[in-house]
Amino acid sequence: MTIRKIDPQLKARLRVRAAEHGRSMEDEARDILRTALSVQNERGDSLYAFIREHIEPLGGVDLELPQREPAREPPRFDE
Repeated sequence: MTIRKIDPQLKARLRVRAAEHGRSMEDEARDILRTALSVQNERGDSLYAFIREHIEPLGGVDLELPQREPAREPPRFDE
C-alpha cells in the first residue's frame, strides 16, 4: 500500500512518534491502523437506527403523497 500526498507536518509527527517507539515509520503507521481499526462500533446499530434515534424526538412529518397514475404505454420501436 502506498499513501501519497501526506501533509509534511503529519509525516514529521509520524517520524517522531515512530522514533519514540523505536520502530520504523511503516511499523508505526501499521500499529496506528491496527489500533484504530480494532475498535468496534460502540453502538452496533445500523445507520437507520442511528438517524432515527436522533430525528424521532423532533417529531414526525406527514407527507402528502401524489395520486398514482396508470402506467404509460411502452415505446414502440417497430415504426
